[in-house]
Amino acid sequence: MSSEYILEMDNITKEFPGVKALDNIQLKVRKGTVHALMGENGAGKSTLMKIIFGIYTPDKGTIKFKGEEIKLSGSKDALNRGISMIHQELSPVPQMTVAENIYLGREATFGFGWIHKKKMIEDTRKLFQTLNIDMDPHTKMADLSIANTQMVEIAAAISYDADLIIMDEPTSAITDKEVDQLFRIIESLKAKGVSIIYISHKMDEIFRICDDITVFRDGQYIGTKAASELDQESLIQMMVGREIKQVFHKEEAEIGDVVLSVRNLTRTGKFKDISFDVRKGEILGIAGLMGAGRTEVIESIFGIHPPDSGEIYVHGRKASITSPRDAIKYRIGLLTEDRKITGALLPLSIRDNMIVSSMDSYLNKAGFINRKMVDDMCSLFVERLNIKTPGLDQLIMNLSGGNQQKVLLARWLLNNPDILILDEPTRGIDVGAKSEIHKLMSRLAQTGKAIIMISSELPEVLGMSDRVVVMHEGAKKGELAREEANQQKIMELAYS
Repeated sequence: MSSEYILEMDNITKEFPGVKALDNIQLKVRKGTVHALMGENGAGKSTLMKIIFGIYTPDKGTIKFKGEEIKLSGSKDALNRGISMIHQELSPVPQMTVAENIYLGREATFGFGWIHKKKMIEDTRKLFQTLNIDMDPHTKMADLSIANTQMVEIAAAISYDADLIIMDEPTSAITDKEVDQLFRIIESLKAKGVSIIYISHKMDEIFRICDDITVFRDGQYIGTKAASELDQESLIQMMVGREIKQVFHKEEAEIGDVVLSVRNLTRTGKFKDISFDVRKGEILGIAGLMGAGRTEVIESIFGIHPPDSGEIYVHGRKASITSPRDAIKYRIGLLTEDRKITGALLPLSIRDNMIVSSMDSYLNKAGFINRKMVDDMCSLFVERLNIKTPGLDQLIMNLSGGNQQKVLLARWLLNNPDILILDEPTRGIDVGAKSEIHKLMSRLAQTGKAIIMISSELPEVLGMSDRVVVMHEGAKKGELAREEANQQKIMELAYS
């Protein structure tokens, strides 16, 4: 009698130096279903997915796939058995084409092993046609947007004709239209009997497409329930072990004088005539659809890509910012949109990641770093921001996403900035960590920091902002006070 489960994992345990990532975890995925894996950052979700995909070997426990007990020797072994994965962190080969990336490592060949590029192009076209993806297989990955790069990653995972597909935050970088497209693909895969493990921090997605939900907390199994038996409140309670009554911890702060003024900022082909002010103690939200130019504007303010025209004033004085170093001198900090690519220095320790922007402050008279001062300050921020780590020597790559984000926030807080720019500060972070980041933002505003927050999540924009600037296709379309801002008004401006 065959099992109703395609995947059965029992008593899975995995330890890393100083951290027990998984403690006797179990997971059972039914055939032809979408199974959500939920839990705060650090709960063990990614570690378990890497075990299923053969990247990690469990210290103990058993894995059954299609009724047979297996021991995976690597990701290639997993793929050969019928398990594929859409990774949360994109890792394309930029100088290769879309088709070459999709069939990387399994290229079609002919003759004496020559790569059959024409067949790969044709196969990619057929795959895209099936998935309703409008993209040229000849395009180089370097020329794609993040959203299209994500769609290529999704297509590549599906192209293996796997029986089980792991989708780790597949919608984090794609538009609503592409999300709808992905969900149609998921429904068609289910109809063919394919099983999907789905990881997302977006609750509406979980309840929209998932059949079953398993919750982990602190590396331990909490329970599995049918999605129909849960709602958002009860799911959050399972995940965090406590009831979160208020997701957005916006507290009142005294709003003072203008700290930053942007006047007619323009960067050709990206945005035009952008003007706004940010005051002491204020959180200014910047909303808009993907491609609206939000990130490009704040990258210009921070000197990453200086504007072609326009003016920036800090504390009423015209500022000349042509590089991030200049921005730091004007006491501006920037938490970038992608913590893996432009934020964290992954091979380095927590300590090194924290002090990289303020190293000069810790030099003694001989020009050497005062290690005790560094450790005292870093330890203080580990405690203040509740960063879960065995110590400052821990590599940042070994931390959960939420804890990595806190380390990067600490990097800028060590500089004591007057203006803090947060680009998607809670992307890819669970509800518990989001709540902590929101509380921190409120506390910083109460101490007089001027905060600019870019977010693609409208509830976050509405919940945390004192004012909202809305952008569309590189133009500022409107500005709304907290009292008048609502989802409908923002979306009307964002689409105008």
